[in-house]
Amino acid sequence: MPKEPIIMDAIAKDLAEKIRSRQARVGVVGLGYVGLPLAVELAKAGFTVTGIDVSDAKTQRVNAGDSYVGDISNETLAPLVDSGKLRATTDFAAVRDLDTINICVPTPLRKTKDPDMSFIVSACEQIAAHLHPGMLVILESTTYPGTTDELVLPTLATPDLQVGRDFFLCFSPERVDPGNPKFQTANIPKVVGGCTATCTELGRLFYDQALEHVVPVSSTRVAEMVKLLENTFRMINIGLANEIAMMCDRIDINVWEVIDAAATKPFGFMPFYPGPGLGGHCIPIDPFYLSWKTKQAGIEARFIELAGYINGQMPHFVVEKVRDALNNATKAVRGSRIHVFGVAYKRDIDDVRESPALDVMLLLNRMGAIISFSDPHVPVLHLDGLTLLAQPEEAAEAADCVVIITDHSSFDYPALTRRARLIVDTRNALKGLRSEKIVRL
Repeated sequence: MPKEPIIMDAIAKDLAEKIRSRQARVGVVGLGYVGLPLAVELAKAGFTVTGIDVSDAKTQRVNAGDSYVGDISNETLAPLVDSGKLRATTDFAAVRDLDTINICVPTPLRKTKDPDMSFIVSACEQIAAHLHPGMLVILESTTYPGTTDELVLPTLATPDLQVGRDFFLCFSPERVDPGNPKFQTANIPKVVGGCTATCTELGRLFYDQALEHVVPVSSTRVAEMVKLLENTFRMINIGLANEIAMMCDRIDINVWEVIDAAATKPFGFMPFYPGPGLGGHCIPIDPFYLSWKTKQAGIEARFIELAGYINGQMPHFVVEKVRDALNNATKAVRGSRIHVFGVAYKRDIDDVRESPALDVMLLLNRMGAIISFSDPHVPVLHLDGLTLLAQPEEAAEAADCVVIITDHSSFDYPALTRRARLIVDTRNALKGLRSEKIVRL
């Protein structure tokens, strides 16, 4: 059945024409790992982009063409700044001169596992002070279903500024995968849903100018739920892999061999792998937005809570493996020198947010171990009052036990196997290497 054409009034038509001609003045609030790459892609597409961030340090570095985001090189950023296509400021008054604005601010969880909306609220209040007719506002921060309609819209709308008529509001979940060389901002399909059909169409049109594939959906709530489904799917399946790993360990089966063999099935199976725990800004956090929201509707998110518990136990399981490995070598954890390979939350990036390495190191430190680490991407680590400097890989020679937490591709694993006295490998990084000194998860 053919799709009915969307009839736009004069304000929407004017904005659509500005977007098509790249004359729209574009803003991005939050210049982190999501906002800066988005601002760069929009500038590369021909828009004049203003980045807004509360951090003076970030805005100064952007304006100097100096990137602090791993996926954006200085060689990409600097020409855009030099040409005037991209600039950064801490002053929200810049919103007065913008036609579109994307909100890419953090949405962390509180210790009570409920969403901290303070960054979104603050950004929206600042935008509302300068909102004017003909603006397109798009929230990209991951959050619970209903945030755009229930929190953002009431902050922006006034009797004189009605959504879908005077200004336009969408939600589009960020799908950035830091350090992924294949899928980055430009070629990851972009989901967008608006408060009205006109909002959705303008959001689709906007992203279509800079990104390869845009997927419009029927509402902001659908778009919000998309991101949570994606990361809940991953969290639960990783939780299953971790539980299988603990089962296999107890009955002396190599879980990595099991998964590799199962992955040969060409249908009905998708491999997920165990590890030392979940880290980063998405998978350990996003599903709990959904859990929190559904509890308000009287629904218990059992899969999410169970997977969260299992994944949360993995650092403790790793510590048990280290303790047992040292015991078998007639050593106690207390007083042993334990060297961690990789402290970032995933391979080949410098981000330590929610990294399971931090939990493992803290637990071992509290048990009396002497902790050190190597990580080519993380030069210094602040850990519960301790400040640790990254050591060269050769430091493994002096350790009683090496624990591979993050399997960076630059590590020399054959050399590690020769140097180390004892290795606990939580990532199967030493696959194919055989030695009695290797203890696998």
